[in-house]
Amino acid sequence: MSNPDLVLVNPGGRERIYQQLGNELTAIEPPLWCRLIGGYVRDQGFEIVILDSEAESMGTESVANRIAELNPKLVAMIVFGHQPSASTQQMVAASDTTHAIKAVTPDIPVIFVGGHVSALPEQTLREEVAEFACKGEGPETVIGLLRALIDGGSDEALADVPGLVWDRDGKFTINTAAPLIKDLDAELHGNVWDLLPMEKYRAHNWQCFGELENRIPYASIYTSLGCPFKCIFCCINAPFDINRYRMRKPEKVVEEIAFLRETHGVKTFKIIDEMFVLNERHVMAVCDGIIERGIDDLNIWAYARVDTVKPHMLEKMRKAGFQWLALGIESGSDLVRDGADKAFNQRDIIDIVRTIQSAGIKVAGNYIFGLPDDDLESMQATLDLAQELNCEYANFYSAMAYPGSPLYAMAIQNDWPLPESWAGYSQHSYDCRPLPTEKTSAAEVLRFRDQAFHTYFGDKRYLDMVTQQFGWDTRTHIEEMAVHRLKRRIVEELEAAE
Repeated sequence: MSNPDLVLVNPGGRERIYQQLGNELTAIEPPLWCRLIGGYVRDQGFEIVILDSEAESMGTESVANRIAELNPKLVAMIVFGHQPSASTQQMVAASDTTHAIKAVTPDIPVIFVGGHVSALPEQTLREEVAEFACKGEGPETVIGLLRALIDGGSDEALADVPGLVWDRDGKFTINTAAPLIKDLDAELHGNVWDLLPMEKYRAHNWQCFGELENRIPYASIYTSLGCPFKCIFCCINAPFDINRYRMRKPEKVVEEIAFLRETHGVKTFKIIDEMFVLNERHVMAVCDGIIERGIDDLNIWAYARVDTVKPHMLEKMRKAGFQWLALGIESGSDLVRDGADKAFNQRDIIDIVRTIQSAGIKVAGNYIFGLPDDDLESMQATLDLAQELNCEYANFYSAMAYPGSPLYAMAIQNDWPLPESWAGYSQHSYDCRPLPTEKTSAAEVLRFRDQAFHTYFGDKRYLDMVTQQFGWDTRTHIEEMAVHRLKRRIVEELEAAE
């Protein structure tokens, strides 16, 4: 092939982010924003290549050497991650990869794009060896920069690139933001599946409980961007500056599912949207389209809020192949939930979980320890609630002040201690350092979180439920998963001091 105009890089670094859990247990997902930006640029006549170094298990030197072979006009380091909070933790691999690229091909310009980058654009440029950063979601900025570079890269041309952050005469300049793209299906369709290693993607282990052999093939797709809510711990709207919620046409979503099913044999899907179960008409139209096409062998999971799930929707969702809903339950304390802008009570939580399960849909409960009003007692209440609900799976997190979230702004304003490096924002890394609360240290929060994981997955009631629902192979798999104990720097320091 001729030299491409643009290479989009999805940085890897699973071993730094997940420790030993990244080998087999975590998902490997198609990089959404590589797809969206890549499709947008390709539609306008440019030649692109996507290097998914995570899926391909490419080291930084391998990426750098491949860039040298391709010799593109621009490299875009796409630091979005597979959920909003994953952007910051990916900065470690993005930084290492960019340094490797510059060591081999110093003259090829690099732009950083992503949620973290948009939240901290000037800091990104100060800390990294890239020439450019993007404030915003990226497509208009990347193609504008590519055109400017092809035309010679003059200051006048760069000044016209919307959302570009760059060094102009020794001073960082943030250009006027690019307008949000409105027609998602026409412009952000992401239909560049032919450029991705589709045989490398795999689902989370829990999505395939009872059929662990079906984790591959796998794909993740989106049906909407943004979120209208303002949870203090969430940074989803960092690239958009405003709480703008945009949806794709349901028929286009169904077409993409059908294409992946027929072309790549994908039956196991994730809906990336943080708020898929929000607009009832949208959700029901997607379900109707899947049912009408006769695609009856899907295993789909999606996110939902406790207060947006309507019981009358569930039967049709299950018929369309939605087998899992991940619920943001967050805390077992009404006080803590209220402080995190989650205005529903414990009875609501229990009722909706049981209603979802009675419709034949499994629940992954998401819980957070160390929210601003938490103490050891309220964190225990959260674990107690998790065990009472006994969901088919549970994710336990510690509260992080992710750049771009209201919690990060609060942390900066109040001079709360933050992680010393971007690796410290990874929930599963050795360097993980969550926020302290008024009554608990960061180390105490993290130690509680890790012990809660083992308490939950080692509980006989949970394991018996899993055995009954999914079989002995899945129970054995969970028991083997629970053997892994994460090493934590600050917990080691706490226990040495004790």
